[in-house]
Amino acid sequence: MWHILGAGSLGTLWATRLARAGLPVALILRDSARLNSYQQAGGLTLIEQGQPQHYPIPAQTPDHRQPIQRLLLACKAYDAANAVSQLAPRLAPGAEILLLQNGLGSQDEVARAAPQARCIFASSTEGAFRQADFQVVFAGHGHTWLGDPQNLQPPSWLADLQHAGIVHDWSLDILSRLWRKLALNCAINPLTVLHDCRNGELQAHPAQVACLCSELSELLHTCGRSAAAENLHDDVQRVIQATAANYSSMHQDVRQGRRTEIAYLLGYACDAAQRHQLVLPYLQALHSQLLARLAARGLPSH
Repeated sequence: MWHILGAGSLGTLWATRLARAGLPVALILRDSARLNSYQQAGGLTLIEQGQPQHYPIPAQTPDHRQPIQRLLLACKAYDAANAVSQLAPRLAPGAEILLLQNGLGSQDEVARAAPQARCIFASSTEGAFRQADFQVVFAGHGHTWLGDPQNLQPPSWLADLQHAGIVHDWSLDILSRLWRKLALNCAINPLTVLHDCRNGELQAHPAQVACLCSELSELLHTCGRSAAAENLHDDVQRVIQATAANYSSMHQDVRQGRRTEIAYLLGYACDAAQRHQLVLPYLQALHSQLLARLAARGLPSH
């Protein structure tokens, strides 16, 4: 049984594809009010190439009694540890938790909250967005890398992903993948908030992007992640062009008055620099500016 917590875009995308492949799936929703809304919707809807397909996947609240053997955690980074703490009494011996959070830091928090479970980290380039509650549009086929720094042996259930058409690879160096994605996010998302623009409009600010990439590369090298620093600036420019019409997730959060994942992106990068006594003036100035912007909008800074 795949238990999936987080009915956002990625959680819904995974749930519907696993269910479509005939695999047993159960959603875990925040509370009984959310469960009622879900039951009224009658399930999840996946919209692929304009075609909607409905999946009446069973759902439950965190206090349900069913033991959890395999948990896909698809909530925001700042909710991950609390969510797992709430579910800890339900985790079966040898349970596995698959983490789909942005940035870095939440993985360690989850591991501390559930020391009895195996934590598997994931990094995904798949594109999806919610069209309405419990409806997800599959916007772009991508790739998911999975790995466990503590145990390099791949789990047996990777065959389920194959069966569900979830394109993936087992990575022996998942932390480098996560650091690379963190650097890409730090180079793009904060600037889109400060300039209040789509990703593509950052092409009008080449010096800022170059400066950020240079400092982020220095940070990656210092943290022993040299592989994640390779051609970072080129990759950032490629992502800016490929997603030119998109608003970054952080921009969307700020515009909609939602809490951002800044603590697990730019905040984590600045903390890492401080730990290594590395002075990165541009990155630190950007972090301060972004915190001021969030405070001005009444949004939390962590």
